[in-house]
Amino acid sequence: MTDNGNPTQGPHEPDGQVERFDTSTALPLDQGHIVGTGGIPEQFANPGLPPHVHRMADHDEGAARRAEKQVATLFGISALATVLFVVCYFAIPRDKFSFIPLVGQANISHVTLGVTLSISLLGIGMGAIHWAKTLMPDTEVVEERHTLRSAEEDRHGAVDTLLEGGQGAQIARRPLIKYTLGGALGLFAIPLVVQLVGSLGPAPGDELYTTVWKKGTRLVRDPELTPVKATDVTIGSVFHILPEGIDKTAYPMNEKAKAAVLLMRLDPKDILSQKELDWGYHGIVAYSQICTHVGCPVGLYEQQTHHLLCPCHQSTFDVTQDAKVIFGPAGHPLPQLKITVDQDGYLMADAPFAEPVGPSFWERG
Repeated sequence: MTDNGNPTQGPHEPDGQVERFDTSTALPLDQGHIVGTGGIPEQFANPGLPPHVHRMADHDEGAARRAEKQVATLFGISALATVLFVVCYFAIPRDKFSFIPLVGQANISHVTLGVTLSISLLGIGMGAIHWAKTLMPDTEVVEERHTLRSAEEDRHGAVDTLLEGGQGAQIARRPLIKYTLGGALGLFAIPLVVQLVGSLGPAPGDELYTTVWKKGTRLVRDPELTPVKATDVTIGSVFHILPEGIDKTAYPMNEKAKAAVLLMRLDPKDILSQKELDWGYHGIVAYSQICTHVGCPVGLYEQQTHHLLCPCHQSTFDVTQDAKVIFGPAGHPLPQLKITVDQDGYLMADAPFAEPVGPSFWERG
């Protein structure tokens, strides 16, 4: 094309005439601009298959035996790595760290387990590939398209083909491969069982039933950890509360996930539950902050309706009715913490929670 948009003449375009070709045949790509006729071949030529190239193992029994030993070696490496995985799992402490070049400080148990398990799986995979490349049949097969369901004779033929494939794989003639493959695959299941049985950890005991709250534990603000006097809590106010001394426990965050409490003050005339009145102090009530649906923190308090709302799935609890569930998927009311005051006027727990906090679990129902 020229700058003004007119076509230029190609080497075979005299007087501006564009040569036309029948595009049902091959088009020359060195003849300048070509205008096709829009035709397509009625049938494309079958390119066929390249000549079959035989492998050394196909005609040399010595090469076949070497390939068999190589495959067996890979399966053996996999089996050895699996055994090492089990040994490392029990022998290396899980809290041992060391410097590894290009990685830095790393957990030795994690590294050794990852490496041995990777080698185990790699050995099986490479052995299977080498087996297929050197000993299994590799003849080219052409299969014409047909209806989705084969004829009955073809279906029976497929079963025969599978049986012939098993024979062609020489699994019966190569017992070394058969036994090493069986050993590698069998041992590879051991790490999965070991992790399932050995990594479950100790039984939870009574951890799901209890918190650090006990009789006489002062209520402290979260996060300041300062004690709260009854006179500090006015009607309509809400405090995020933790038990005093929680920061000195072995796992403070784990304990906080169970012991967090919301502290509110209502007009006693608005409280409809006698048990709620008895477990509170002059209208001051304390309820678990852990939603009984899936354990999210109940973080919203509506002063006018006295409703507690979990923002995760909108479970709503009515504080005037002992934190009864009035909306949402939660299955239980929020547990109430029985409170009183000490001689200095500070709020404290009069007893631990009378029931497990948080979501339901199978023993709780």
